[in-house]
Amino acid sequence: PIGTAAFFQELDDYRFDKLHYLPELVDFSSFRGKQLLEVGCGLGIDLVRFAQAGAQVTGVDLSATAIELACKNFANNDLKATLQVMDGEALGFEDRSFDAVYAHGVLQYSADAGQMINEIYRVLKPAGEAILMVYNKHSWLSALSRISKVELEHQDAPAFRTYSEREFKSLLQAFEHVHIVPERFPVRTRLHRGLKAKLFNVMFVGGFNLLPYSVVRPLGWHLMAFALKSQSSNTT
Repeated sequence: PIGTAAFFQELDDYRFDKLHYLPELVDFSSFRGKQLLEVGCGLGIDLVRFAQAGAQVTGVDLSATAIELACKNFANNDLKATLQVMDGEALGFEDRSFDAVYAHGVLQYSADAGQMINEIYRVLKPAGEAILMVYNKHSWLSALSRISKVELEHQDAPAFRTYSEREFKSLLQAFEHVHIVPERFPVRTRLHRGLKAKLFNVMFVGGFNLLPYSVVRPLGWHLMAFALKSQSSNTT
């Protein structure tokens, strides 16, 4: 049932099975004792992991329902968090409030991604880190969508955009250092059944995994950015 410990555990299992790269790229334990903000925290699945590793966490989301469920998620895990309904393009926090800001899969749905980046930069402390993810315009999934004539998930959202690596870097130009890692490669579907699912799991995923990693690496569906604010920054 929605809101139970088993419900949140199932979501965590599914998410980190599909996104197994996340714990490999994001060292949740490295934020122990630090002030961390997640923009677009949803039900708090990732934010719980930061809290379990010792971070002092704050989560914001546009959806009141998401925040309500995130509160239940933290309560079920006996963890503390500050959780608020808030627009990521107009964060209600003081300048230089957080050591880190995390926004995984949020910017691509923003009506003004540049403004959200400005806000993330503003609330970061000097030498703070932003960990951000957007969808890759030049990915295997974009190509598969065009070939199969099947729209990408959430492509019909009010605001939806994919980015090239160059466009993403341009969006983050205020940061002193930006490192972008393409990730999220094909994994077997657990949600679909039938012939199409079998063809995808056996033929496509199997065939894709036979390709040299150096060739397919730039084609990851997710572009993960690790952006550092200047240590000497006095501006917002």
